[in-house]
Amino acid sequence: MRTYYVIAAILIAGTTAQESFKCPDDFGFYPHHISCDKYWKCDNNVAELKTCGNGLAFDASDSKFLTENCDYLHNVDCGERTQLESAISTPHCPRLYGIFPDDKKCDVFWNCWNGEASRYQCSPGLAYDREARVCMWADQVPECKNEEVAGGFTCPAAGEVSGASGSFSRHAHPEDCRKYYICLEGIAREYGCPIGTVFKIGDADGSGACEDPEDVPGCEDYYGDLDLKSIRKSELLAGIQNSGETRKPPQGKPRPSSAPARPNAPLQE
Repeated sequence: MRTYYVIAAILIAGTTAQESFKCPDDFGFYPHHISCDKYWKCDNNVAELKTCGNGLAFDASDSKFLTENCDYLHNVDCGERTQLESAISTPHCPRLYGIFPDDKKCDVFWNCWNGEASRYQCSPGLAYDREARVCMWADQVPECKNEEVAGGFTCPAAGEVSGASGSFSRHAHPEDCRKYYICLEGIAREYGCPIGTVFKIGDADGSGACEDPEDVPGCEDYYGDLDLKSIRKSELLAGIQNSGETRKPPQGKPRPSSAPARPNAPLQE
C-alpha cells in the first residue's frame, strides 16, 4: 500500500483578523502554534495563514522551514499542535482525506481523496489493521472475528487429521475452488491460489496444492472461457499482485458439493 505525500496540494487559503504571525525570514513555511492542519506561509516577509485539506496535517519536520507539505494525519507528528478543523465526511470517509477501515468488513479499507472513496480489499486470509494501517493475518487483528475472514471454519483438533504434518494442514474452501485454509497450531488462515489455478485436495487428509483447473474434478470450468495462459503472463496480473488491491476473481464454478467434506467446514446455504 502506497503512502501519498501531498506537496503544496489541495490547500485552502485563509486569514483571520484575530491571529498574527511575524515571519522569522523572508520566505518559508512555519507550523501553527496550536493547529496541526494550519501553517504560515511567508513570502517577502508577509505571512499568510493556510489550511491543509480536511484529513491532512502540516508536516513540520523540515528544520529549515522550506518545505510546504501536507500529509495524512496518521503520518504527521503533531506534538502539542492538537487542534484540527472540524471533520467533513462523505460515504466511507470520516474526513475528506485519509485511509479508513470499513465499518462492516474487516478485510476492506478505503482510500479517501477529496471525499472520493476508493475501495481496497486485503488478500485472502488478511485483514486491515487500524493501528498499523496495513493488511495483516486476520487472527492478529483484534477487530476481526474468525467467522468474518474464515467463513466460520474451525481447524480440526490436534491429532484429528491423519495426513497433517505436525500442527500444519490444508483444507479446501467449501464453496470456492480457488480458496483454501491453512491450519497452523489451531489457527485458520484463508489463502487463495494464484489466478489460473484452483485448490486440489490431496490424497492424504489435510493436504493439497494449487493445480490447473483441468486436473481438479468438478473445478474444470472455474475460469470459464478465459485464456489462462494469457492471464498468467499478463503484466496487468503482475500489477494487481503488487498493488495490494485485490480485485474480484472471475465468477467461475464453485467447488462441487461432492468434494470430500472437511471437519467443521459445513457448506453454507
